[in-house]
Amino acid sequence: MRDLATVDAQWLIQQPFTSPSWVIEDLLTAGLSLLVGSPKAGKSWMALKMALCVSTGTPFWDLQTNASVVLYLCLEDTKSRIQQRLWKLTDEASPRLHIATSASNIGGDLISQLREFVANNPETRLIIIDTLQMVRSVSKDSAYAADYGDMNALKKFADKNGLAILCIHHNRKMGDSDVFNTVSGTNGITGAADCTMVLNNLNRSAHRATLSVTGRDVEFQEYKIRMNDCEWELIEKTSKEELEEREVPDDVLRVLDFMMTRPVEWKGTTTELYTQLNLDSISVPAFGKHLAQNCDFMAGRGIVFTRIRTREGSILSLSKAE
Repeated sequence: MRDLATVDAQWLIQQPFTSPSWVIEDLLTAGLSLLVGSPKAGKSWMALKMALCVSTGTPFWDLQTNASVVLYLCLEDTKSRIQQRLWKLTDEASPRLHIATSASNIGGDLISQLREFVANNPETRLIIIDTLQMVRSVSKDSAYAADYGDMNALKKFADKNGLAILCIHHNRKMGDSDVFNTVSGTNGITGAADCTMVLNNLNRSAHRATLSVTGRDVEFQEYKIRMNDCEWELIEKTSKEELEEREVPDDVLRVLDFMMTRPVEWKGTTTELYTQLNLDSISVPAFGKHLAQNCDFMAGRGIVFTRIRTREGSILSLSKAE
């Protein structure tokens, strides 16, 4: 039996590891990623544009790319259909973008095929699999084990070779308040992925959507985008302040609005503030907890929250920061 290979924490703290290797700055890093959306939502158009940008080293939206060889496994389309898409997106493509319309599955020879391609093209930094379902293995394992096993095989290959694998995947028809819970399959798929991008809030008539992104090396971010002549264009990136505000309970936001109408300071009990704001959707204790949990958020918006214990009980103090 082999001994466990361990490192001590102090050595790890001082070890100069390199930062994540970006393929598309702040969006796609080395490792295994998912691009998820409903059928015919424009996932393949986005993936092909990414491939074109990375192969030529041109920005994707306003994000810098690391010029490299790209392999695009376009497994649900014919060469003729891919040609039509290329005509729409560019006048000239780089020979560093390689396209295949067939490949083995993960349980078969896919990893060997990828290994051979990378050996022949050592500058490869991006492999796109469109779609993940086309390379899934037939397995007798549980759904979770099968999902995780397939994803883990791709992740190990990506990590070993220091490149990004982007899998195009579908979402579930049933919606969810958390868009990342709409990914089709078990948690084994998202659990193994380093990054998940979800094309959501799709408005087909207005040709608009939102791309939500989260991952191990990628901060949660959101891009508002529109389809213009078959190409996804960036409208704006949602600010960190707006994203933070979405996570804050409504009762805390009402406290901020309330303080905007005050000259300087308010003092009183939690119940008095609760009554003054006409809150009825939560309990008084829950309201008190929300205030404590979001005191840093309120401070960032210029409202200082403190709680003072007196003989008569606990008194809240809300004041405007100077």
